[in-house]
Amino acid sequence: MMRLHNLRPRPGSRHRTKRLGCGESSGHGKTSGKGSKGQKARSGGSIRLGFEGGQMPLIRRLPKRGFNNAAFHKHYAVVNVSDLNAFKAGTVVNEQLLRESNLVRGHFVGIKILGEGELKHDLKVQVDKISTTAREKIEKAGGTVTLREGRRSEKGEAEVAPSEAEPDAAAATAKPRPKKKTKSRNKKSE
Repeated sequence: MMRLHNLRPRPGSRHRTKRLGCGESSGHGKTSGKGSKGQKARSGGSIRLGFEGGQMPLIRRLPKRGFNNAAFHKHYAVVNVSDLNAFKAGTVVNEQLLRESNLVRGHFVGIKILGEGELKHDLKVQVDKISTTAREKIEKAGGTVTLREGRRSEKGEAEVAPSEAEPDAAAATAKPRPKKKTKSRNKKSE
């Protein structure tokens, strides 16, 4: 039977402390496991990753080519349908409520609901994106889903304000500009 007097840590979970600088015969003597002298042997002396002693580092010597989309990547906070069971029936679930309940944290473009799990009661969900499975589960439970204004609809088409949808009368009657004719430079001389 387990009692307080026979509680022990798991074997191998506790180690002897490495006693440094206790003479050469200790196994960690003289230089205390830091090799010989130099920057890395000093206390607090560490060299950052990729540093080559002042020489132009390899990452800066190599040419950079192509386009990287990382700067333009949109990060969405993801919430599953099962996480929404934390709220009472009839609650309006939006970004502010999700932040207060610590279901989403940090910086992101918008919130996306994914369809993992089941929903037990009806909720009014206001998000930026939602998967078709999640939409079906929320509506099956008696809830409603509304996408925030200015966001994309389920089919990927941008939701446009009614004033922008109507074409301007002046733009509709404007004639297209004729293309300029350019001379070919590769003509053979006759």
